[in-house]
Formats: sequence, C-alpha cells, structure tokens
Amino acid sequence: MQAERDAFAQTLPWSVELLSGWTADKKLHSDHVPETPDSPGCTPVQAGRLAAYRARILELTTQVLTHPYWATLPGPDRVEARTALKHAHDTPVGPAA
Repeated sequence: MQAERDAFAQTLPWSVELLSGWTADKKLHSDHVPETPDSPGCTPVQAGRLAAYRARILELTTQVLTHPYWATLPGPDRVEARTALKHAHDTPVGPAA
C-alpha cells in the first residue's frame, strides 16, 4: 500500500497547495543553485486520493499493531517478531526460496 501511495505521490506537484517556487543560495564549494519551480497545486481529486491512501495505511497499521497475536508473545520475543515482520518482504517466497 505504501509503495502504491509513494508511486502516486511522485506524479503530484511538490506542493498540494498553489505555491510560488524559490531559489536558494549557492551551495558552499559548488556552483549549484537550488531552484524549485512554481507548484500548480493538486486537484481536489488528487488530494482526496492521497488522503484516502493515508487513511488506509493508518487503518492497516492500527490493525497490525493492535492484533491480539502480539499479546501472546513475551517482551523480547514480541520485539523480535515485529522486527522480523518489517523485513518479511526481504525473504524470497516460493519454490526458488
């Protein structure tokens, strides 16, 4: 879900609201002058979709964190299990595993 939200957010302007761009001071030991163009802002549909992603991610996170399973584990095992869950996507699945 977060990857889907991140991919969608990459298509949006840098600001949800209509804002003027800016130019920063030249960086030390570089000729690069950071600039950001004007932001046209998001449409109401885009802002609504982004808010829906945030709400769904919050709902899913709450379901995982408050699941009764965690109460069945003692403190150190609970920490280890939650850490393993964070890295579950790192483990290959299927016959190639």
